[in-house]
Formats: sequence, structure tokens, C-alpha cells
Amino acid sequence: MLTEINFDGIIGPSHNYAGLSRGNIASANNAGDVSQPRAAALQGIEKMRHNLALGLPQGFFMPLNRPDAPWLETLSTSIDAAEPHLRAQAWSASSMWAANAATVSPAPDSGDGKCHLTVANLVTMPHRSHEWQGTLAQLRLAFANPAFAVHGPVPAPFGDEGAANHMRLCAGHGSPGVEIFVYGVGGGRFPARQHLDASKAIARKHRLDPARTLFIQQSDVAIQGGAFHNDVVAVANERVLFTHETAFEDRVGAHAQIRAAFPEVEIVEVPASAVSLPEAIQSYLFNAQLVSLPEDGGMGLVLPTEARAIEPVWRWLEAHVAGNGPIRRLLPVDVRQSMANGGGPACLRLRVVAEPAAIDPRFMADPATLDRIAEVVAAYWPEAIAPGDLASAALVRDVRRARAALLHALDLGELE
Repeated sequence: MLTEINFDGIIGPSHNYAGLSRGNIASANNAGDVSQPRAAALQGIEKMRHNLALGLPQGFFMPLNRPDAPWLETLSTSIDAAEPHLRAQAWSASSMWAANAATVSPAPDSGDGKCHLTVANLVTMPHRSHEWQGTLAQLRLAFANPAFAVHGPVPAPFGDEGAANHMRLCAGHGSPGVEIFVYGVGGGRFPARQHLDASKAIARKHRLDPARTLFIQQSDVAIQGGAFHNDVVAVANERVLFTHETAFEDRVGAHAQIRAAFPEVEIVEVPASAVSLPEAIQSYLFNAQLVSLPEDGGMGLVLPTEARAIEPVWRWLEAHVAGNGPIRRLLPVDVRQSMANGGGPACLRLRVVAEPAAIDPRFMADPATLDRIAEVVAAYWPEAIAPGDLASAALVRDVRRARAALLHALDLGELE
């Protein structure tokens, strides 16, 4: 039976605050701070425990090998000799945000009946542009079953940042859906990261029905306000689109397109008069996991604890839940270390609709596996990393040893 599985990126031992993500306000604001990789990874593990306890299937991806010495070699430098900005880009743990790992089209949507995954190229940001090779290796291992088709990236210069700019509406996760690709158009101080040509290439590669595939422009106001990905201002689940008023460039036209393609849609729009765009971005209200709870439990919103601290956000949410809206439960989780680097609960996960039995079990979570991961993290992950530590040979050794210990514990030596 097809079901939605969330695959979270395990936060890697090189997690640090270098402020590398242009247009990401939280990342910029915390640049140069001391990070806490161990606490960050344990927070991510607790989020996975939380979702398992809700009855939701859960998977995970491994941290990539960092610092990335082979990437620095292509720039004719090394970890020791690299300029500080290049060294920081080689150290980045940003693959933790699995929403940028790939774009996923479930089997009911594709012309060949396979679940398609296209790894994101992430070419807009140098620190992320060298992720796709390691991510692709994991996707090919986790989804090796013939039920899946795993594709390499769209070529540069067509920027693709994965599922963070992709939504799906459907009657149920196992039913045919309407896929929505949200793209940006550049021109402001912050770059538009998702290109229309990349989105169209992925739709063709996934053999999607053009009548059930939409391409909608993200609002430049949102991009320039700090919504560097669409999932900072909109999220969809089954028949519900939860969105901020400023999410789309042509709001009226976008809503009309969506309703025409999927008449059953329920658009839950938060007006800017109730929650401003800066408040939505600061709280990551929309960078939440909108999930279908088991046993007819309705929909729940797994959102960061920061949302409770911003009064207009929490007021709107409580009013919605008290009414007859589709979101029935508010489920805050603590992912403060990820939030400080610019990624909320939705950034940390990739949604895959599939049969769990078709997935390599080494990538599937249960309480015992999460206990094993937490033990490795507690034993090997650095407690803190300051910006100056990135030049430390000892830290290089410790971070690589930590990742190797996790791969060994989970019998994933192929990824070394």
C-alpha cells in the first residue's frame, strides 16, 4: 500500500554557522555564531521520534562527507590552503535539509507507474552545489527497487532546489495528484533559486501528465523578503494548500489555475493583515510538515516552537484550529539549531509516497534505530564549532571519524 514517508536528513557533525545562504535571513543573522552539532543532531532525532509516535512512517538520510576535499581540489586548493570562504563552503552541513535533496513524483502521477526522483543540482549556492553526487549515491541505494526511477540532476545553469519548490495535491497520497512546480524570476538583491526550465525538465523526465502539472511563479516580494524557497510561504498536503497571501506573483491567477486543475482543493490562506511576511518567515509558519494523521485524525501541523513566540502567528493558528479548518492539531517541535541556520521542520525532510517494503530498510527509522543513531551522535558529534575551528586539522579528523562511526553503526559502509 502506498503511503507518505518523510525522510529526514541527519544533521551532520560539521554543522556550523557560516552564513553562506544568500537570501536566507536566519542564516545571515547568525553567521559567525558558535554552533552545537551534537545538540542539533539530537534535536533532529527527537523530531523523527515525535513523528513516529504520531504513527507516521519515517526514514532518514546520512550526512555527507565533510569537509569536501575533492571539491576543493577542483578549485586547485586544499582544506589547509583554501581561502576562508571556500573552506567554509567545503565544510557545509547543508545536506541536512533533505527537502532540497530531490524532487519526487509518486507512481500514480507518472506515465510509467514508477516513483521518480530527480536529485537537485543546487547550483545557485556554491556551498550546496557539490551535494548532489553524495545525495544521488544515497538515493540510488535507498530506492534501488524497480518501483523507483532515480535520475541525475538537471544540468547547470538551470537552478533546481528540489522539493522545497514543489507541491502535490491529491485526494489521498496513493491517488493520482496534481503537481505544482513553483519557480522564481531573478532581478532583486536575492537570487531566484528555482528556474522554470529546470522545473519543466523534471516534469518531462517524470512523465507527468501536462493537464495535471502546473508551473506557478513565486512572488518576488516573498523572495526579496527572505522566502528563498516556496516552502517558506506555502505547503500542501492531500487536498489542502496552506499558503501566505504573498506566496505567488499572480495570486488570483495561481489560485484559479490550481482550482481548475484540482477542484477539490481547499486553499487555506493566511492574510498579510493577520500575519505579516516578516512574521511568517521569522516563525517558519509555512516551513512546517502538514501531515495526515492516522485513524482519521485529520491533519496536523508539525511546526517549530518559534511559532508560539510570535503572537500574531499563534493567535491565527489557534483561531484556525478552534474553527472548522482542516488543520486540527498544532504539533510544535524543537529544531532551534536548524532554525538558526535557516531551516525549519519542512526543510529537514523529503516526502516520498511509496510502499515502505520497497525501500532499503537501512534507511527506515524505528525507535531502536533512532536510539542507535543517538548513541553515535552523543559519543562522536562535536559539542560546539566556532568559525575559527574550520581551520583545525583535529576537527577534520573528528568530524570524519564521527560520520564513519554512524555509517558503520547502520551498516552503510557503501557510502564511505
